[in-house]
Amino acid sequence: MEKTMNYQQPTHLQAAILDWAGTVVDFGSFAPTQIFVEAFAEFGVAVSLEEARGPMGMGKWDHIRTLCNDPQIAERYRAAFGRTPTDADVTAIYERFMPLQIEKIADHSALIPGALDAIAALRDKGLKIGTCSGYPAVVMARVVELARTNGYVPDHVVATDEVPNGRPHPAQSLANVIALGISDVAACVKVDDTWPGILEGRSAGMWTVALTCSGNALGLTYEQFKALSQDKLEQERARIGQMFEGSRPHYL
Repeated sequence: MEKTMNYQQPTHLQAAILDWAGTVVDFGSFAPTQIFVEAFAEFGVAVSLEEARGPMGMGKWDHIRTLCNDPQIAERYRAAFGRTPTDADVTAIYERFMPLQIEKIADHSALIPGALDAIAALRDKGLKIGTCSGYPAVVMARVVELARTNGYVPDHVVATDEVPNGRPHPAQSLANVIALGISDVAACVKVDDTWPGILEGRSAGMWTVALTCSGNALGLTYEQFKALSQDKLEQERARIGQMFEGSRPHYL
């Protein structure tokens, strides 16, 4: 009886909570970013790929709201519509974004090289595989289906609109903890390629691992990544490491 009354720090990990685009699928995280550019373009507002990548990791409505709050993008919107974007305008862009996203998701659904092996190694050690994403459930269903055809079936999936607050709030990671029957959040590791995803893991009380080269921050295809010179790769790693500093990942 006495033993059960005492808190014991876990000595083994029980689960890895993995992000999707830029972490397990879609090297360079192209599916979401390219569509933001296209959705804004349909409203006659130019947004660069680099600008679109800025808030990556948030839920998509919040991502669009954040882009619309950018003074330069807000000014371009005002030039087109005579006003800065309201929440209703954000929703209109989001509603255009969604069908584009579902339509284009298959173009960027390939698994990241080595991801399946890494996940198999985690499973061999007895870890459960939870997942979450900035994608809403309607997009996530397609992502999950495409991943299954490529041999990846995680134990649980939480979309951004299935919880009260998306990233950087901890809700999605914690929903995985509950669904997977994990005994302690400290026995989980959150793996992500964006700062909102690392903050999500941090605020959930988990270990966190930030991926520097497969995701949004580097923003290259696998072929472009492989072609980088050693010097350039080291420069980019240092730059990305600084980008992650504020979110304080345990490992890069």
